[in-house]
Amino acid sequence: MAQVVEIRLRKDELIITLNEKCEYKEIQKALKKKIPELKKLYKEDRTPIFVTGKVLKNKEIEEIKNIIKSEINVEIEFDSPKVLGLYGIKKAYNQDIGASTTIYHKGSIRSGQKIENEGSIVIIGDLNSGAEVIAGENIIILGRLMGLAHAGAKGNKKAIIAAEKIETPQLRISNIVKSIRKEDDEYSVKYTFASVKGDKIELE
Repeated sequence: MAQVVEIRLRKDELIITLNEKCEYKEIQKALKKKIPELKKLYKEDRTPIFVTGKVLKNKEIEEIKNIIKSEINVEIEFDSPKVLGLYGIKKAYNQDIGASTTIYHKGSIRSGQKIENEGSIVIIGDLNSGAEVIAGENIIILGRLMGLAHAGAKGNKKAIIAAEKIETPQLRISNIVKSIRKEDDEYSVKYTFASVKGDKIELE
């Protein structure tokens, strides 16, 4: 059974995951009980604390910050902007991704559906599990990415994938494949942007 609030270390990062299925009041109460555990794991060189999971309102974010900062003087980062797609989409357009023939699809892509384009593809909706999008250049999804996205399909390693939330078990850019298993640390962090660095796909 998933915890209401989970605290764990990933490399040198201290990550607090808030259960998306729980009500805010329940999360707030559970976090207060977790403060002793948080203080035990926290080290001054392990900053800031990263909070992921449930999307919070601005008032709730401030309340969570106050709960933590009342016990630990630390910078706290929330990934709510990533969940809303601002991070990945903004980064996609800040990239030198080049001009291309872009097609736009309004509406979610259902399981069994497939969209292909030699240029870029922009989807205004979700890419559901079992659906497939293949682009010669970039893929931008104004929604959740749960199906198969293959950018740079003709060998373009500069292609990118951006979405409001990446939660697919596999991404492809050019001939490089990135698998994400549920047991991996990466799975529980909300990523919105994927690109090739070196010889592998990295998520942000």
